[in-house]
Formats: sequence, C-alpha cells, structure tokens
Amino acid sequence: MNLSQPRIEVSVGTQSLVLWDGIRQVKCWPCSTSKFGLGYIEGSNKTPLGGFLVREKHGDGAPAGTIFKSRQPVGLWTEDIVTPDDLILSRILWLDGVEKRNANTWQRYIYIHGTNDERSIGRPASHGCIRLKNAAMIELFDLTPVGTAVWISE
Repeated sequence: MNLSQPRIEVSVGTQSLVLWDGIRQVKCWPCSTSKFGLGYIEGSNKTPLGGFLVREKHGDGAPAGTIFKSRQPVGLWTEDIVTPDDLILSRILWLDGVEKRNANTWQRYIYIHGTNDERSIGRPASHGCIRLKNAAMIELFDLTPVGTAVWISE
C-alpha cells in the first residue's frame, strides 16, 4: 500500500474503520462486520480479509437513508420503518479483492455501506459487508476516491 495516498483500514477485532491520509488518521468510526465470521466462500455471508480496492462508488448526492437494490435507488428508509431486512442505505463503496484468497469479493458484492440497523454498529451483525451509521457512511464516501486501498484485518 502506498502510505502517501488515502487508505481505509477495517479491524474486525475492534469493529472499527479508520480512514488514513498518508500517516495521518483522518477519522475513525465504529463499524459492523459479518455476524457469520470471516471467510471467502460465495454465499457464506462472511467478511473477507486482506487487501482490496474501492472499485466503484454509488449514491453520490442521494438523500441519507436512500435504499439501494442492485446499487440503484429504490426508496427512502426512515427510522419509523421496521423491517427484518438488512438494507443497503445512503452510499456504497464496492470492494474488489486484490489477493488470490479474496479475488471473488467483487462477484460477492462486498460493500462498505450504510444500514437500517444502526444500533448494531460496533459489533458483528452484517451479512458480509462492512456497515457504518449513515452519517458516517456519507462522510467516508465524500472523502474516498475510487481506487482507494482497503485493508480488512482480524
């Protein structure tokens, strides 16, 4: 990783996501990784480890709480909407694995995204993706260019 460029580090152990600019920590947010653990198998709903790149960004300018299906806006979530669904909200950073072990990440649709279950942030609760509170997700999205390196570690 080039330390003079922005990068994202996700710690599964501390359930935190840190944005770096070179050697300067820009921001640290609590996050949520998979409640099913760590892994690389398609359909496992597990969070993969290792090195990634932000390959695509979706949701620029969308209202906070925008619901995405297949990366397209389909509605607006508000806190009074109760659903058991794990919604993808506000913004999406779509990750692409750069190692042999995580090379299928793109095809697994592993994202960093906002959530309708903000109370779970800070503990493993996702279906493989990295979830942030919606305000944090919008802030991260605005600070993260396509091509940003991401490292997910235990």
